[in-house]
Amino acid sequence: MRVLGIDPGSRFMGYGVVEERRGRLVHVGHGVIKVDPDAPLELRLKELHGSLLTAVKLYKPQAVAVEGVFTFRNARSALILGHARGVALLAAAQAGLSVHEYPPARVKRAVGAGGAADKDAVARMVCTFLNVEVLDRADASDALAVAICHLNHGRSAVPVSGGKPSKTRRKSAQAQLADKLTPSYRRPEAR
Repeated sequence: MRVLGIDPGSRFMGYGVVEERRGRLVHVGHGVIKVDPDAPLELRLKELHGSLLTAVKLYKPQAVAVEGVFTFRNARSALILGHARGVALLAAAQAGLSVHEYPPARVKRAVGAGGAADKDAVARMVCTFLNVEVLDRADASDALAVAICHLNHGRSAVPVSGGKPSKTRRKSAQAQLADKLTPSYRRPEAR
């Protein structure tokens, strides 16, 4: 199984591809999508989206694993990160891939670093796991760690989305949307 791990960010988005071959984890590729920090948010998101779609086409993963959100002191930072995560989820959904989300502490433990480990410890463990010399940025090592986490825990993981919906699921989703659009109040009956 080949997994694309994503470490979301609005200025730097790390991605890493790991494959399980005969019980061994093999490094396939990684990178960091860097966007102009001075560009408007919508243009940064558009560039992130296009680059992720290119990575999906290039590496042809079978699943996507995304690092989950963690607590922010700054609400604006959390909101912007949420936009970047949304772009990652959208790119995976457009490719018809299942998406799995893992909390940061679980990702760190999956590579043998403690749940409170810093980014350097995670990078060292990822390099050891995958026999990679040095990674340019922590964003790439974090993304590879997310992919490793999925491969280690993926068999029991519940996807955020199930890939391409079947026709019956599509009808169900449309029915659910119609229910959401229907007013939730009921007119009092005349007595």
